[in-house]
Amino acid sequence: MRAVLIAAVVAFLVTLLGTPLAIKGFARLKYSQPIRVEGPQTHLVKRGTPTMGGVVIVVATLIAYVAGHLALGSLPTAQIAQVAPTMTGLVLLGVCVFSGAVGFIDDWLKVRERNSAGLSERGKLIGQLVVGVAFGIVALTFESTNGQTVASTTLSFVRDIDWLDLSKYGAVALFVLVVMGTTNAVNLTDGLDGLVSGVSIMVLSAYGLVAFWQYRHWCADIAPGGYNASGLQYCYAVRDPLEVAMLAAAAAGALVGFLWWNASPAKIFMGDTGAFALGGLVAAMAVATRTVLLLPIIGGLYVIITMSLVIQRISFKTTGKRVFLNSPLHHHFELKGWSEINVVIRFWVIGGIFAAIGLGIFYGAFLTATS
Repeated sequence: MRAVLIAAVVAFLVTLLGTPLAIKGFARLKYSQPIRVEGPQTHLVKRGTPTMGGVVIVVATLIAYVAGHLALGSLPTAQIAQVAPTMTGLVLLGVCVFSGAVGFIDDWLKVRERNSAGLSERGKLIGQLVVGVAFGIVALTFESTNGQTVASTTLSFVRDIDWLDLSKYGAVALFVLVVMGTTNAVNLTDGLDGLVSGVSIMVLSAYGLVAFWQYRHWCADIAPGGYNASGLQYCYAVRDPLEVAMLAAAAAGALVGFLWWNASPAKIFMGDTGAFALGGLVAAMAVATRTVLLLPIIGGLYVIITMSLVIQRISFKTTGKRVFLNSPLHHHFELKGWSEINVVIRFWVIGGIFAAIGLGIFYGAFLTATS
């Protein structure tokens, strides 16, 4: 628990103190966020606000991850041996950093060309595909001493669904799908000051609690039915859950510090660099904790906002009419007359409710299995 808390505090301090330096540096380099002309006109006043703040979030998460492992160095040797940080950390951080790199390219093209187009949709999808395939293979290839890999070859809800075997090829395809879907969903949610930062804090906190609960009920010797060899304890067949909890805490802490500067009126935007990095990290956590089908519930607001865009496009292409005044959904409510702060706070509430429901389902399954 100490390592998890240290990771969160270190990441918070790095972004709280480091973001002002990034604001000054990006402003000096004129790395400002281009504003969509088809978006709400109230956003035009944000022209010139520095972007690429996601760089600070990713760096803070990496520093906090190292700090958390330094804290683990003071634990007894037996506990350190259980952590096995290398492969799980490689996959989660790898997906985070390289997804963020795709977003960084998009942000860089935007500021260089001074327009909101950036990297093409095809270019983004190809980049996400490469990241998903590469780390999906890694996640399914290297086993720990207890025979566990970071990802599973079965579909999962609150744990692996043993009878839904996907094979390794299907599991890699699922990994790619989750990474691509989540990174784009988080990116779509990033449209108002502080919106995606606040919602992602809740989502990451939920996954931190899930992973830490798994760590406290983790067994290396899994018998059929989900119990350990003695049959006395309900176990989670996952790899390195403390590692996942530590990274979730680090990323959530980084976002809390970043939100100080990203809340309305934002002094800096995270850009696609941050949104893609967060989306990739959340996706990898869902796979690592064996909660893939729980992700659309914990991240329910991501799903709602993404579906609003899908519905809008399908409706316009098939009927020529728009369902919403603008999409994604948060822009619709802005045009309905809600202030930006009201939209953000109310969407935070919705995001928190979804995260709480997801946690409730996860814990309810544990209570049912142990009753």
